[in-house]
Amino acid sequence: MTLSVAVEHDLGGFHLDARFACDGGVTALFGRSGAGKTTLVNAIAGLLRPRGGHIELDGETLFDAARGIHVPAWKRRFGYVFQEGRLFPHLTVRQNLAFSRMFRRGREAGGGLEHVVELLGLRDILHRRPRDLSGGERQRVALGRALLARPRALLLDEPLASLDAARKEEVLRYIELMRDEIRIPVIYVSHAVEEVVRLADTVVLMAAGKVIAAGGVEEVMGRPDLRAGAGAFEGGAVIDATVTAQDMQWDLATLRFDGGTLTATNLDALVGEHVRVRIRARDVSVALEAPDHISIQNVLPGTIRDVGAARNGIVDVSITVGTTLVRSRITARAAEQLALRPGLDVFALIKAVSLDRLGAAGR
Repeated sequence: MTLSVAVEHDLGGFHLDARFACDGGVTALFGRSGAGKTTLVNAIAGLLRPRGGHIELDGETLFDAARGIHVPAWKRRFGYVFQEGRLFPHLTVRQNLAFSRMFRRGREAGGGLEHVVELLGLRDILHRRPRDLSGGERQRVALGRALLARPRALLLDEPLASLDAARKEEVLRYIELMRDEIRIPVIYVSHAVEEVVRLADTVVLMAAGKVIAAGGVEEVMGRPDLRAGAGAFEGGAVIDATVTAQDMQWDLATLRFDGGTLTATNLDALVGEHVRVRIRARDVSVALEAPDHISIQNVLPGTIRDVGAARNGIVDVSITVGTTLVRSRITARAAEQLALRPGLDVFALIKAVSLDRLGAAGR
């Protein structure tokens, strides 16, 4: 799927002027509440007709203000999952799923009923009605209903926003399965950094109705200069790695990535499994020499690529470790004392307990 979007729209006092392009996988529209994410995804879905611009999918024009083209939502063949699921309350789960099959066409992505029921773990609740389901179960049914229409792509608008932590984790696992098994393109709207880093291949960062950055998840989510647009998000490194060993005695896992190896704690993953981890910039220290007799388990040799300008006494340092960019946030005084500069060989020090596993890496 190749999606090209360039739209303008006014909604009350809010002005949307957003442009981006993506190719398949999971594309996250990410930013603070009020950034314009839902307005943009509604324009893509055809639920909103923008004032200007164009939208193209795989070379087909879905919207072009100059030429007066506006393909209606039902003809665009997107599967849309809203925050609250929007199931038919008078129908059982099986009937909700069957309803969507009336709209399916050809051989688009999605799979058959049995496949979707198994994939999303719905067999034991097929006889229930929405009022008898948990929030996580309702969202899984909504995902299944969208898939069974065999859409070109899925549009997920904050699908976990109304769920508690346990239900979020439940639904996230199923979205990962859907991403990896069905491989349907997804536009995923969220303001939660954990969801975006865990699921996305491409990130479109929005603020005040504009796209302020777009690119790979490792690139965009690690940039320290985007903190203002991302709200509470703190830059760091997002790393796709493979589990190469598990030390059951100490509950430690060894991960291999293109910059070397990492040791992580409490990693519930099998040897050979691909995982994605995040390292916050504030959890990375810098040393000029490899330290001895230290509790920190990860000491990675690298070369400084950039030393940012000081802001409120803080400096962001970018360190190339192999082909991976690791970021460290330290005091400006420490940077001065160590005479940090681009091209300097250093060691990045990372506690094993500071690595956050963010789920299976998309492969």
